Amino acid sequence: MTVIKQPGPAEKEALSPHLVTRRRFLYLSAMSGAGLAAGCAVNPVTGERQLMLMSEAGEVQIDRQYAPQQFSADYGTLQDAALNAYIDRTGRNIAAITHRPQMPYSFRGVNATYVNAYAFPGGSIACTRGILLSLDNEAELAALLGHELGHVNARHTAQQMTKSQIANVLVGVGTALVAAKWEDYAWAASGLGAVGAGLLLASYSRENERQADDLGTEYMVKAGYNPQGMVGLMEMLNSLSKRKPNAIEMMFSTHPMSDERYATTVGQVQTEYAAAKNNPLYRERYMDHTARLRAIKPAVDALQDGEKAMAEKRYDQAESLFKRALRTAPNDYAGMMMMAKCQLVQNKFGEAQRYAETAKSVYPKEAQAYHVAGFAKLKNNRFSPAYRDFTAYERLLPGNPNTTFYQGYCLERMGQKQRAASNYAKYLNAVQQGDQAKYAYGRLVEWGVIKPQKQSE
Repeated sequence: MTVIKQPGPAEKEALSPHLVTRRRFLYLSAMSGAGLAAGCAVNPVTGERQLMLMSEAGEVQIDRQYAPQQFSADYGTLQDAALNAYIDRTGRNIAAITHRPQMPYSFRGVNATYVNAYAFPGGSIACTRGILLSLDNEAELAALLGHELGHVNARHTAQQMTKSQIANVLVGVGTALVAAKWEDYAWAASGLGAVGAGLLLASYSRENERQADDLGTEYMVKAGYNPQGMVGLMEMLNSLSKRKPNAIEMMFSTHPMSDERYATTVGQVQTEYAAAKNNPLYRERYMDHTARLRAIKPAVDALQDGEKAMAEKRYDQAESLFKRALRTAPNDYAGMMMMAKCQLVQNKFGEAQRYAETAKSVYPKEAQAYHVAGFAKLKNNRFSPAYRDFTAYERLLPGNPNTTFYQGYCLERMGQKQRAASNYAKYLNAVQQGDQAKYAYGRLVEWGVIKPQKQSE
């Protein structure tokens, strides 16, 4: 008996190692030890008391638990250490003058090519290569980071979790968007910027966005930047939405844009912040720090187009675009991973393994390549090497129940039933529904580890 049908629901779950439903994410996070602190709290921005079900410690806990999953879903932190240090330094300079300077802030670029930035409630903030390549100066970067800091400081995620009443919230925007638009490609995406824990946090209201704009402009001006950076950021996003909407759709899905937001910001810059109009934009400094990234812009553009082709099931075209990108940037980790998953969706498991193995050698501390390599080996009945890859993935990025299941499946096929049963039981403690849960339960019943439940139970 085989566990995987091609391409069945189990595969779809398996190849989305970072996929977490919003219901489970919010419920487990909020109900865990530091996560729930029901009662009224003073909003650090407005000074007003409001009902808040999540404590500050809970925000930090969620951040530490789920931010690493999202960063890996977005192909990991940039390998350009100097550029990352520049982004982090810029963000920390602004964070120091916010309403919550005590939060454990961190800032980074990630290898994803779609256009977006996002913040976890504890202060972990990321911006993708796609948006970094679209900015024109450091003031626009400051505006972007300031906006995300606005969400953290106004506690927008905690507010949304409170309003959603925790356990009754619907499936998150990231997953829903994939299911509705990307259809069968969702199972192969496995972190193409379409799914991930971070995006499940980030569906902000227009009111949230307006407040984040206000705070972001306030913060960047206090940090010494020209407020025109916020106007330039909005103009860039609106222009890009017309020229290349597929690259920016997630940004607008999670950060709704409107003409009113733009007009309000322009008005504030011309009136409230007029005295700062001569503050620097720091264009040359931004260009210097992003020079290496801009040198591979054609590769990033090709990867964006390849993702769109994958979403539309034009796999031959996607493969051609990924190859073009890798000719320009032959050691690009994200490009290798996109190509590996393009091979998987076409059942070319040997080629998928080859690209994933190369990705592992290029970025050995990033987890996603181990999961994809393990799955490709599993499909080729190489269970012992697959088990080692899943174990390496778990060591780099613990807490993914899908990895536990596939470790169990490999152990079972290696004849190690007792160890397999332990993995299946651990998996069922985390996941009770779906084909994988049914398979694990069936095996434990068959092996006499548990008794079958009666229909009335």
